[in-house]
Amino acid sequence: MTQPTDIRAEHLPTALSLAASGVPAMPLRAGKVPFGNCPACAKNACGGRPNMKNPGACQCLAPCHGWAAATTDPQVLTSRAWATAWRGTAAVAYHPGGAGLTVVDLDNTAAIAWARETLPATRTVATTRGEHWLYQGAMRSANAVRSGVDIKSTMAYARWLGHGTGTITALPEIVRELAVKEPSVVRPVAQALTGSALAGGGTCPHRTPVYLERGIAMAEQRITEARSAVHTTVYRTFLAVLSAHGWCGCLTEAHIARLFTAAQAKGESPRHCTDAWTNARTRLGL
Repeated sequence: MTQPTDIRAEHLPTALSLAASGVPAMPLRAGKVPFGNCPACAKNACGGRPNMKNPGACQCLAPCHGWAAATTDPQVLTSRAWATAWRGTAAVAYHPGGAGLTVVDLDNTAAIAWARETLPATRTVATTRGEHWLYQGAMRSANAVRSGVDIKSTMAYARWLGHGTGTITALPEIVRELAVKEPSVVRPVAQALTGSALAGGGTCPHRTPVYLERGIAMAEQRITEARSAVHTTVYRTFLAVLSAHGWCGCLTEAHIARLFTAAQAKGESPRHCTDAWTNARTRLGL
């Protein structure tokens, strides 16, 4: 296997080592930006092939864009087509999903503190501003699942920063749930449901202190006892409360405030509470 003599020595061996262990590797330019592998790809002029669903869009070495450039083939990594890229390489990246991995990218100290409280322990890698938590198992990638938290797995790349410390563990359901987005809706200020009568003019069947109080208390308890997936638990609890009491005007501002207080005590922001409540109402057509 012949290697171009002018390839930057500090990066190619790392890429080859990753490839040999089954981790697809690729070069990055300064700014953590991937290369195209031929002049026709400059500024994505050829149309790109980042999701592998558009074969024929580019005639250069395939795959050649973004995460899809990552490969475990040493012949590709050391080929002349890659020589120019390696000369300008600032770092090595890898495709986590291609190696059956998921990276939870924690971008600041607050995100790290949340992960330590919420996620199962696993292998961690220090980054410039935070940490990468690596789990065994692939899933879809998603950005900004929480403040300072991205998920990088399939159709994504992550910068290689070393093997890290700790024992890698299986991808937990709580991480998968982070990528499940709620319906996208307009976000008005939270409103109380008002009115004491049903649409048909009947009497509200829930206007008894015991029934309503028990429902709100159970909802508070469910949020308070959540040990994982707090974001999802809050939304689903709001949805359950509205399903039972949202049609007939039982709920007051005081009831809603109790639910918001319980959610905020678990770390949810006032804005998230408002969004979750609005999304639940929209989901039910209220």
